[in-house]
Amino acid sequence: MASKPLPRVVVAGLSGEAGKTLITLALILGARARGLAVRAFKKGPDYIDAAWLSWASGQPARNLDTFLMGFEGAAAGFTQNALAEGLNIIEGNRGLYDGADARGTHSTAELAKRLCAPVLLVVNAAKRTRTAAACVLGCQKLDPAVQLAGVILNPVGGARHERTLREAIETECSVPVLGAIPRAEAAELVPGRHLGLITPEEYQGLPALRRTVAELVAGRLELDRILAIARQAPPLAASEGPSATVADGRGLRIGYLRDSAFTFYYPENLEVLEQAGVELVPINSLYASALPEDVHALYIGGGFPETHAAALSANTGLLKSLREHAGRGLPVYAECGGLMLLASAIHWQGGRYPMAGILPWEVEVCGAPQGHGYATLKVEQPNPFFATGLVLKGHEFHYSRILPGGEPPPCACAVTRGTGAWQGRDGIVWGNVWAGYTHLHARGTPEWAAGLIGAARRFAQRGRRAD
Repeated sequence: MASKPLPRVVVAGLSGEAGKTLITLALILGARARGLAVRAFKKGPDYIDAAWLSWASGQPARNLDTFLMGFEGAAAGFTQNALAEGLNIIEGNRGLYDGADARGTHSTAELAKRLCAPVLLVVNAAKRTRTAAACVLGCQKLDPAVQLAGVILNPVGGARHERTLREAIETECSVPVLGAIPRAEAAELVPGRHLGLITPEEYQGLPALRRTVAELVAGRLELDRILAIARQAPPLAASEGPSATVADGRGLRIGYLRDSAFTFYYPENLEVLEQAGVELVPINSLYASALPEDVHALYIGGGFPETHAAALSANTGLLKSLREHAGRGLPVYAECGGLMLLASAIHWQGGRYPMAGILPWEVEVCGAPQGHGYATLKVEQPNPFFATGLVLKGHEFHYSRILPGGEPPPCACAVTRGTGAWQGRDGIVWGNVWAGYTHLHARGTPEWAAGLIGAARRFAQRGRRAD
């Protein structure tokens, strides 16, 4: 299979919250200002950082997660979407060598090696000078197979601080410092909250943020040298990754909630349905008064229903329609935020907000994560979407939990890694409803699309028989 140039670079850090997203946004906007096309990728399962990369690049950002989809699946996700010309930029997650275990399995470093991609290391320069060189040197020595091509300092306190850092790193590590970002006022940057950054769909300061990031690029990142490093990456052969047959979705209409309350959808999850012939029907949970009558299934992704709880609770028409459609057997696949919408109520910041009431349990949003990290489930009970015995690999990150009381939720899956929805189980099955805290990626779990399409097909056929 022919190789392509695919100019590329990985932006990694020494830890989480090192400023990787800010640097990546700056590089994307700087390259686009020069007329270059950019494709952005996010290492790991994160939805919010990927949404910001999509905003900056003007194209859907893809997640590359070797745990969820395997190394070949991640490589395929890159090679099938990367540009032969322009810039392909991959934002890492956590620290460069942080992975699923002590050996760093599934780390940003391992992905960079699989993609033969040079790495820019974002180094926290606050209150340190020569120690920063020791950190860079440690990253070089830990795995010489990782191509550490440059360092970006963030933040620096002034010209003298920057000069000292540059001299120490370039002398001791023989790696160039390719940028130094000064301290910025917090109000100028993207605000965070639980689960990380606020989403672009909810952020009101996008024009000002674009200007701020553009100013950080001008004279502070050596974009010419960074682009040269990206172009020096060796050609990369296309990778097909694992393949699977997806059910025929022609003639089916599947609705999905898409608005500022529900934004957590991997692009591939929607694309694979469309590629199977499904007509996707976007529905705004905040303004739609009812579900369309002619949909054959409903997909509810994650998001922030708690921050929209008052508006969602006030949309009684849609909540009533959800109950009625679920009562008639409409297949509903709900992840995380979707589970919260289907619950009887959400408790959030001292308030109680009634929801759809399809599931007879209430959820509360806590002050600390109730589940965070990779998850592995084993399907043990019959359900509308997955065969029993199937192992599902996914990811969870939720501050909410089901309130105890009453009968325990009937869950189809045992959680062999992670937290799930209830006492080591996940995937609540209630009629034709599946509601769980585990997010699945279609590239890593091809059975997901086949299961949703199969459930929609059975519902459609039942409706035709009734006619």
